[in-house]
Order: sequence, then C-alpha cells, then structure tokens
Amino acid sequence: MSYDPTAQADTTALQASAKKHLWPHFTNRKVLNDGIPVVTRAEGHHIYDAAGKKYFDGLSGLFVVNAGHGRDRIVEAAAKQMKQLDFMPLWSYAHPAAVELAERLSSYAPGEMNKVFFTTGGGEAVESAFKLAKHFWKIQGKPMKHKVISRAVAYHGTPQGALAITGIPDMKKFYEPLTPGGHRVPNTNFYRASEAGAPSDDIEAFGQWAANRIEEAILFEGEDTVAAVFLEPVQNSGGCFPPPPGYFKRVREICDQYDVLLVSDEVICAYGRIGDFFASKALGYEPDIITSAKGITSGYVPLGAMLVSDKVSEPFNSVENTFYHGFTFAGHPAAAAAALANLDIFEEEDLNGRVRENSPLFRAELEKLLDIDIVGDVRGEGYFFGIELVKDKATKETFNAEESDRLLRDYLSPALWEAGLYCRADDRGDPVIQLAPPLTIGPAEFAEIGGILRSVLKDASSKI
Repeated sequence: MSYDPTAQADTTALQASAKKHLWPHFTNRKVLNDGIPVVTRAEGHHIYDAAGKKYFDGLSGLFVVNAGHGRDRIVEAAAKQMKQLDFMPLWSYAHPAAVELAERLSSYAPGEMNKVFFTTGGGEAVESAFKLAKHFWKIQGKPMKHKVISRAVAYHGTPQGALAITGIPDMKKFYEPLTPGGHRVPNTNFYRASEAGAPSDDIEAFGQWAANRIEEAILFEGEDTVAAVFLEPVQNSGGCFPPPPGYFKRVREICDQYDVLLVSDEVICAYGRIGDFFASKALGYEPDIITSAKGITSGYVPLGAMLVSDKVSEPFNSVENTFYHGFTFAGHPAAAAAALANLDIFEEEDLNGRVRENSPLFRAELEKLLDIDIVGDVRGEGYFFGIELVKDKATKETFNAEESDRLLRDYLSPALWEAGLYCRADDRGDPVIQLAPPLTIGPAEFAEIGGILRSVLKDASSKI
C-alpha cells in the first residue's frame, strides 16, 4: 500500500515503529523510549501532531521555514519543475533553474560575489568553504595556509571538516581525530564578558577585544599557516550571540592585514532571519565566502549554497585550476525552482522589511521575561533570539550539567511542548531557550509566544 500523508495517523503504531527503526538526529534515546512526538501537518506558523493538537512553530522547523508553512506556490513550482526536468547534476552540465538562482543570489550578496556553488545543506556548504580556502591558497603559491579559526561554542556542522571548525568539545570527542587545522577564539557573549577577562562595561570595547583575539590567534599560529576565519553573523550555539558594534569591521581589517579569508557562515542567518537576504549585508561587512542553506527554500526542498567573491573565484576561471568537489544532488532542479518561488515571496511580501520593522517589538516582548528569577539575559537580532537561564541572577551563576539536563530535558522541553510552543531548549553552552519563528508573524504572535514562555518559565523557576 502506498503512503498517504493525508490519512489518519496511528500514533501508537508510528511511535512503536520509530522506536524500532528510526534513528533521529541529535536525539537522546530517552525521547524514543518515552514516545517521540509525531507531527503530521503544518500551516502558516503552526504545526499539528497526529492527535490534531496545534503548536506554535517558534523555531521555523529548524531555523528553516522562513516564509511559513503551507505555501502552495513553492510546492507547485517544485512540482512543475519535476514534470519538466526531474534531475540533472551540475557536474559539467547546467539547468535553467540553477543558472537563474545563482544569478539571483549573486545580486543579493554584499560586494562582488558572482560565483555560486550549490550544495544540499549547510554542513556541506561549510565543508565546501573549508576545502575551497585550502585549494585557493595552494594555487596562490601559499600551500602552508591550511588552518582555520572559529569561535568557542560555535556550531558549523558535522562532516569531519566542518566538525573541526565547530567549537563544541562534547560534540567532537567521539569522532576525533578530525581534519587538522581548527583553532578557537572567544565568542561575542557580552553577558559573560567578565568571565573571559574582557571589558564588561563597554560593548564596543568588548567587540574590539573579541576581534583582537582573532589577530592574536593568527600570530600565534603564524600568518603563513592560516587560511580562513569562519564566523556566524549571529552565533547560534550558546544562545544567539550578536556581534558588538564595530566587531566585524575590525575582523575584516585583521583578515586583510594578514591575508586570511573571511567566511561568513550564514546557514541560519541568511534569507531574512536578520532582516536581509544575507546577514553580512545587513550588518555591513563584506566576506570572501558566504555559506548558506536552510531558509533558501524555506525548507520545502533541501538546498545549500556557497557564494564566492571574485577575488577567490578568479584563479578557478583558468582551465588549469579545477575545484575537484561536488555533490550528486546539489542544485537539484526541484530545489532550485522552489528557492526561486520562495525568493519571489520574500520580495513581494517584503519579509526582510517586516523583520527589520518588527524585531524591536519581538525583543521588547521577550525582555518582559527578565523579571522571572531564572531568566538572566535576552539577546539576538532580527527574528532570532536566545533567553539564557541562570541559577542566580545577581551572580550570573549557571546550572551545572546535571541541573541543566533536568531543567531543559526533564521539564522545559516537554512543558513548552505541552503548552503549545515548539522551540529549542539547548545546553551546548550555558542553558538557553532559542526562538526563530517564521518571518510572517508580528506583534500579536510575539505576545502569544511571550505568554506561553512566561507561564512555563515561572513554573520552572518555582521548581528549581
């Protein structure tokens, strides 16, 4: 019998089958043992489980469904493309959807970034940028430039190369040794600045301090050995660390001074999340490479893209220099068509403008939660915010590993779900709740999110 997504789902049978056969990503076995939630449909900014219960999608799936669920236009564009051309690789061939999408992405990018290399996701885009950076310096006659610098606690993906750039020790320890060359510098968590011995009363001074740690790392390793610096515009892991004023200006100066490529990892932050198609453009800096994925199709079909500056791509315009790298399904015709329809929606509905206009209202709604005992900090940009939870607000004392696990996994995650809010309770750094809702929502929905969070967090605070 063929699968019918509209048929009534048997939750018990699905959970039993999932427990036996499905291996969910980044998921503790306890979730399967307890009965994994089964989501069957979505519309707008809501998802629905197999029992028909409605939940607010406060995470856009996984920072992905930027234009919202149920966009028939995107579905129809992908279907129309598949009827015309179902598959063609980009290995020595092209198809119209990929060509048009590449041109369009280049038109949105900051500076002169006229080459687009497609992938199927964000980790692949980061992996591609790592390989490209090393290849670029080798054909420039600087073969020793192979190391990369990234920030502590930053997540850049799970392939062996991308994982070497990721700054979360517990995520890497079982897969080491990784690709050599990854080195870490402090992140831009101003809330914890004093713990790092950084300026804690002047955010601009803190930004300069954090940027100068990159220069320090380059000099420690030797400028002739460092190929690139990988930075998210707003760091995801750890809870939405925005860049302090002047931070990226200083980073760009450092990269130029020491002949190091600046890679802007925008897998989460591109396609409207910060209020522009590319966050680097919104924040006023020009990278050498941009990695992106997630919101490029609003999640309807998997796709990623690496955008490359003319400076970096120019040596590969020669017949002598071929970038020996690729993925079978990268730039899939249906995915490219879906992306083009998604970008049309962005432009016609001015979703970027909506984010810029409403972001201060979203922040203000979340900052109301600061009166709750366990809420230490609210931070972020655009429609991308983190709420850091603390044991003691006066001292900023955080929870230990056991307490954090109990707070996030045993209480907050199930309690928020039960209250009708899907979001992220994360402890890859200090414990945080993350929110990244569809870009289509506004003040009424902010208040709804805030109300659910207040109820659950106040209850959690009383139980600690």
